[in-house]
Amino acid sequence: MNSLERHDLPLSKIPKRWYNVLPDLPRAPDDYLDPANRKPVGEEFMERLLPKALIAQETSLERWVTIPEEVRSAYGLWRPTPLFRAHALERHLDTPAEIYFKYEGASPSGSHKLNSALAQAYYARLEGIDRLVTDTGAGQWGAALSLACARFGMKALVYMVRASFESKPYRRHFMETFGQQVLPSPGPHTAYGRELLEKSPDHPGSEATAVSEALETVRQNPGDRFSMGAFANHVLLHQTVVGVETREQLEQIGKQPDFLVASVGCGSNMGGFAFPFVGDKLAGADLEILAAEPAACPTLTAGEYRYDFADASGLGPLARTYTLGHDFVPPPIHSGGLRYHGAAPLVGLARAEGILGSRAYAQKEVFAVGSLFARLHGLLPAPETAHAIRATVEIAEECRRTRRRAVIVFCYSGHGLLDLGAYGAFTAGEMTDAEPYESVAAGDPVFADRGGR
Repeated sequence: MNSLERHDLPLSKIPKRWYNVLPDLPRAPDDYLDPANRKPVGEEFMERLLPKALIAQETSLERWVTIPEEVRSAYGLWRPTPLFRAHALERHLDTPAEIYFKYEGASPSGSHKLNSALAQAYYARLEGIDRLVTDTGAGQWGAALSLACARFGMKALVYMVRASFESKPYRRHFMETFGQQVLPSPGPHTAYGRELLEKSPDHPGSEATAVSEALETVRQNPGDRFSMGAFANHVLLHQTVVGVETREQLEQIGKQPDFLVASVGCGSNMGGFAFPFVGDKLAGADLEILAAEPAACPTLTAGEYRYDFADASGLGPLARTYTLGHDFVPPPIHSGGLRYHGAAPLVGLARAEGILGSRAYAQKEVFAVGSLFARLHGLLPAPETAHAIRATVEIAEECRRTRRRAVIVFCYSGHGLLDLGAYGAFTAGEMTDAEPYESVAAGDPVFADRGGR
């Protein structure tokens, strides 16, 4: 039996519509609040930040949103992506569970992020916007937006978290190859960056600091707009192309998922993969949706559900979701894409309503599973993806103990070919576990067996 069993869709099956989860949720998400007066944000505030088409998608109650033909044509570079069955992993774990994964590492930028990047660049070009400014953690989002902007003849400015800027230079080179500008965050190019460096010259940065610098830049340049790789409703909407394809592939082989697993930093991967199945769960399907997080930054597992700023400086709107606090700076773990203090509001709402659960894992156990997966299947997962694999392994082991014949499907959100330095450190025994986040409320560090179930 082959290590991987592939289930494809023909090119004609690239989805024509994104799925909008808002009409199917138990309640509407809370309003974004203006940081100046704590009242719901107005049109002027949002239009200074985002293209108008994306603002409309933030609150749309249309269940299905048509994918523009130019965007769908660009998706044809790599979509539909394959659904694989991981036979070798099943045999290694001696589990009765069937394990499948949706392979998003096939995209030209190496991850699922390009699904939204192409849409955002397309809408920005239609509105005559000069440049998109963004933040990026490990560089996957920055790489995707750089490629997408080049595709649609636009410029991008990427503030890359300093820890990743220094440890992951190849993603920076990838962005620069597409003619885009990449700056470290915090850095000397903004007032907020200079303030942070004055206080702490070795500041590693975080997604929140990079967002603050990007927002400051947008506020100062009328032709700029902010581009988000996660967090916003419209980003998760664009990513549902992943889950819509996954549903159809599973239906083709007569399978229904018992578990859906994805890593979560902010939530674009989880939302895009799992939201097209939420209606089934709310209708009574026996389906568990599980978010896998780093123990050093376990937003859904240890955070509080409340209003907080999306960025470190408080320039952006407040949103109600799970947060560790906008001033929390996670340790510089190798899963840079998961170092964000807050969850996307829709993912946070799903967690608060009991639609999904979460578990948190330490860095070395994640890399151990990522290395195992590579040896079994020849595919090297990004550190972020390896969190989802770690959770999948834990579920499969539980199925072995209980002899449950479950169907587990996880999102392989990106490849790790530009993370070889991190894998090299793990293989050489030079990797250490960052201190697990300590919950102020519980006074207890967060580990896998203390995650939400």
